[in-house]
Amino acid sequence: MKNYKPIPLEKGNYYHIYNRGNNGIDIFFDNESYYHFLKLFDKYISPIADIYAWCLLKNHFHILVYTRLDNEIDFEKLEYSTIEKSKSIEPSKQFGYLFNAYTQAINKKFNRTGGLFEKPFERKLITSDKYLQNVIYYIHNNPVQHGFVKQMSLYPWSSYDSILSDKPTKLKRKEIIDIYGNNDEFITYHSQKQNSNEIINFIIE
Repeated sequence: MKNYKPIPLEKGNYYHIYNRGNNGIDIFFDNESYYHFLKLFDKYISPIADIYAWCLLKNHFHILVYTRLDNEIDFEKLEYSTIEKSKSIEPSKQFGYLFNAYTQAINKKFNRTGGLFEKPFERKLITSDKYLQNVIYYIHNNPVQHGFVKQMSLYPWSSYDSILSDKPTKLKRKEIIDIYGNNDEFITYHSQKQNSNEIINFIIE
């Protein structure tokens, strides 16, 4: 087990957040599992963070978020795991509520017990625009890297197609595209093999 103290999620920063099943077990068991995780993500995380990229695979996931400042948080839509509202919002706790709610739902549906995710969940602070570009690419390329599909656009459980679509989304679509310049440059960047060693070196899947 990892012996380290995770960095806190501080407001006003970009983070690459990822986790996998406890001891490498699957965390998504059917299509409904993926949908339910995204539904809970919207419930617990969308009010306190902007989402820039995501990808869900059978035994792990990757998410890129911007954790909002207090004056950017949608307190009216904020969901807690307790009836009494918290006096201060801690992004790490909100992610904990998400993972606990999902685990409870999966355990009930599939008649299982015990933890589902490794603890603590992994998080990396994004420290530059180039790193931000590369993390988005890395997240979208994960299904290709793991051999699920031959190209990113063919994988159904990632944000790649939603970013290029004109359908309503809670993704920060314009901001994401602006990171690359325009839609064509976004596609071009994602169609070329990028050097993700600086990311991969930190990640064990």
